[in-house]
Amino acid sequence: MSETPYRLLFLCTGNSCRSQMAEGWARALGGERLAAMSAGIEAHGKNPRAIAVMREAGVDISGQESTKLTDAMLDGVDRVVTVCGHADENCPLLPPGVTKEHWPLDDPARATGTEEEIMAVFRATRDEVRERVTELLGRLPA
Repeated sequence: MSETPYRLLFLCTGNSCRSQMAEGWARALGGERLAAMSAGIEAHGKNPRAIAVMREAGVDISGQESTKLTDAMLDGVDRVVTVCGHADENCPLLPPGVTKEHWPLDDPARATGTEEEIMAVFRATRDEVRERVTELLGRLPA
């Protein structure tokens, strides 16, 4: 008998950076005990800088899709993690038994400055997301 993986959904405004990184880290670190996905209140497409900084860390998120949240995505989900204030405020009513938590992450796509400065913000977000995913995995059922 195989165990059903814990289903985790990361929700953001546009599903282009923070939620994509979180999905990538959860897939990389969670193994078979976890089924991770991400979505947005809207779908803004994948951010090439997010893909690049994750690739630097050894995680390929280029095959993930930028998707808009649907009711069907919420069916069978165990936990929803909102990664921005807009998603937290606009998160739909969740089915009974689904837990929700909020990670107030700044949007790296709003960074300004030189390319080097912008990429530094993306790397800092990547590293913070990894820390949060690692901590979350430590709290999930074995």
